[in-house]
Amino acid sequence: MAPHLPWLLLQFLLLLLGVSSAAQAQVNIALGSSLTPQGPNSSWLSPSGDFAFGFWPMEGNPSLYLLAVWFNKIHEKTVAWYAKGSQDTPVQVPSSSVLQLTADGLLSLRNPSGDEVWSPRVPGAAYARMLDTGDFRLVDADGKAKWETFDVPADTILPTQVLPVGQQDKVLRSRLIPTDYANGRFLLAVQSDGDLVFYPIAEHSTFRYDPYWASNTVGNGSQLVFNETGMVYFTLTNGTQTNITSAEGYPMGDFFHRATLDPDGVFRQYLYPKSRKVRDKWISQWMTVSLIPQDICQRVMVEAGSGACGFNSYCSFDGTQNQTTICRCPEHYKFFDDERKYKGCMPDFEPQSCDLNEEEAAAQFKMTQINDVDWPQSYYYEEYSPTDMTECRRLCMIDCFCATAVFHASTNTCWKKRLPLSNGKMVKNTDRTVHIKVPKSNNSQSQLSIASSKWNKDKKYWILGSSLFFGSSVLVNLLLISILLFGTYCGITITSRKKLQSSQSSGSSILAPKIFTYNELEKATSGFHEVLGSGASGTVYKGQLQDEHVTSIAVKKIKKLQQETEKEFMVEVQTMGQTSHKNLVRLLGLCNEGTDRLLVYEFMTNGSLNEFLFGDARPHWSLRVQVALGVARGLLYLHEECSTQIIHCDIKPQNILLDDNFMAKIADFGLAKPLQANQTQTNTGIRGTRGYVAPEWFKNIRITSKVDVYSFGVILLELVCCRRNVEVEIADEEQAILTYWANDCYRSGRIDLLVEGDDEAIFNIKKAEHFVAVALWCLQEEPTMRPTMHKVAEMLDGAVQIPTPPDPSSYISSLEW
Repeated sequence: MAPHLPWLLLQFLLLLLGVSSAAQAQVNIALGSSLTPQGPNSSWLSPSGDFAFGFWPMEGNPSLYLLAVWFNKIHEKTVAWYAKGSQDTPVQVPSSSVLQLTADGLLSLRNPSGDEVWSPRVPGAAYARMLDTGDFRLVDADGKAKWETFDVPADTILPTQVLPVGQQDKVLRSRLIPTDYANGRFLLAVQSDGDLVFYPIAEHSTFRYDPYWASNTVGNGSQLVFNETGMVYFTLTNGTQTNITSAEGYPMGDFFHRATLDPDGVFRQYLYPKSRKVRDKWISQWMTVSLIPQDICQRVMVEAGSGACGFNSYCSFDGTQNQTTICRCPEHYKFFDDERKYKGCMPDFEPQSCDLNEEEAAAQFKMTQINDVDWPQSYYYEEYSPTDMTECRRLCMIDCFCATAVFHASTNTCWKKRLPLSNGKMVKNTDRTVHIKVPKSNNSQSQLSIASSKWNKDKKYWILGSSLFFGSSVLVNLLLISILLFGTYCGITITSRKKLQSSQSSGSSILAPKIFTYNELEKATSGFHEVLGSGASGTVYKGQLQDEHVTSIAVKKIKKLQQETEKEFMVEVQTMGQTSHKNLVRLLGLCNEGTDRLLVYEFMTNGSLNEFLFGDARPHWSLRVQVALGVARGLLYLHEECSTQIIHCDIKPQNILLDDNFMAKIADFGLAKPLQANQTQTNTGIRGTRGYVAPEWFKNIRITSKVDVYSFGVILLELVCCRRNVEVEIADEEQAILTYWANDCYRSGRIDLLVEGDDEAIFNIKKAEHFVAVALWCLQEEPTMRPTMHKVAEMLDGAVQIPTPPDPSSYISSLEW
């Protein structure tokens, strides 16, 4: 038995350590304790660590924090409670604020100026405690709660929590949107008359419209209870219970439970698997298991207000596993704000002028039938009966006030309605048909067509140069390039000068590249003395022009002239001549003299992303975020906004340069692949750099712009982690390939391991996790599963939610973005 003693002793010591750790976790929060938003003391944990109370960083504004309680152990950390101020608005404080449990037992939150911005105003606590139920309490010397978060809920209730009858502060108020904690448009209350009621609320007020759901227990209701078995029910004074939602059968030991009044007005009960054993059977995210009402679109019907969705939109409910409310705009309407769809839709066309006669109105507008959609509560200002559908449509067409005509087949009745339309919803099996007035042609589309044709006219000079270049002598080539550049310059000057001068979105304008002599560039670079970098196609030197601004330049000198380098030179000249964007390096000029081929670019003060990211000092997190967004916007321009779609084919840190303000600019278009107007894919030989090359390059298939998306995904991970994708000398083999290591960390909910030692990234861990999820979407092996750069930019900006990216080890779908 002796040989086993050390092992038994070790187990005993570990047991003691576990007991000690558990005891430490359950120590009461003593008077004088404090929290700050940044640093190690930013939250107090419950004994198990399941919940935390403290400072929660605001999404979209990491310099502000909520005082909140959240689910702490899970991958998808979720706020369950947040403090509200005197105006019932969420308390948001800057990073230098302090929360303190004072010596006299008062919990007080003060801003950097020392002003108290929030407090329960309940002094005399002996200590505080964060419980494993998710309840944070101030406790007196007898162990009784003096104040607790369960007594002042926000939008969520948790198991063991109760909402009693008739207490104004014990109501649930939805958020505006998931990331905006301001009071939303819906409220759940246990009224003093004993009725449990759901109300629509006018935004920025407490005015209640007519209820959209009620328990109808006036005089009999008692309290809303979320019990330990997973049932949410309303108790009656006679002892009976009215079931509201239920997740019975899903044990508390295996699942986290919560019930939330969501921004769309639906009260949903959610589950999240706790253990790895359960996660193997469940997807690792919050799942809706019960909800009320079953279809919010059909329930919210108010005489004033917009309804479930915003004005001029219509509501549909996805009753599948997602259980989501979807707001849509009719044809030729668009959301005021894609993120805040509750604000409704607006026409994307000019309204009908009242000066038009019937013939002119019919020439400009048409009536389009919208199937299975209705705005039944919208006020109608004129009624016709009896009539038929054709006459109903005509009467709306000639009326400049009329936006929609509704025809009721059973009674041959026609109603005309103005904007805004309210309470829009999807309907089935109705004999009411809605016809909406829209323009016959899209004016903005026509303008785009005109602009496109003008560009095609300008572009003919490039096409001419490209088609003749490869079969000509160097002398003829020089002549052609001169004609080409002069033609482009004239075309741009004559047809596009006004547009270029007013263009602000790109931050630059297209200027004709200058023709330099070899001697000029040799003098400017002091005999090609200072090397900035080199690659397969040539070397880049620093120089300075002898102009009035003494402009700093970077001169790319193409290596020994061969057919392939000649081709790369022409591609780069042609490509750069068609682009103008603040996130692309600007081509200032070129030299085509004898066998010498040189390209002259604006000089980037802060060098390449390669030097910036992998140097001795770790760059600030905010700069890394700025670079990621800049590269994304540059690629979006090349793929979707440039007159000719361009695939860069060699996106890597060495080809991303940084200016004085660390603005990222994509460079080196020698391997770029411009596409024809009717092309989305192309055949070409393998291009790119090891570690950044998309898998399809090796499969002998046609490539698309998704190869750049893949490369961007690699760079995005490198920006998050400040390390190269491939590091063969790293101690832990599992971490050698960053793309694999990042996927493992994301799947296990341990992004903190990925950014270990990076205090700024850990402080912005939600943002880091956000970026890693985007990167993993970009790195999908199947190109069609990768998002477009437009979608990538939206996800990085936080404009759209990011679904969980598929695990590369289990591809089961071909989702197209």
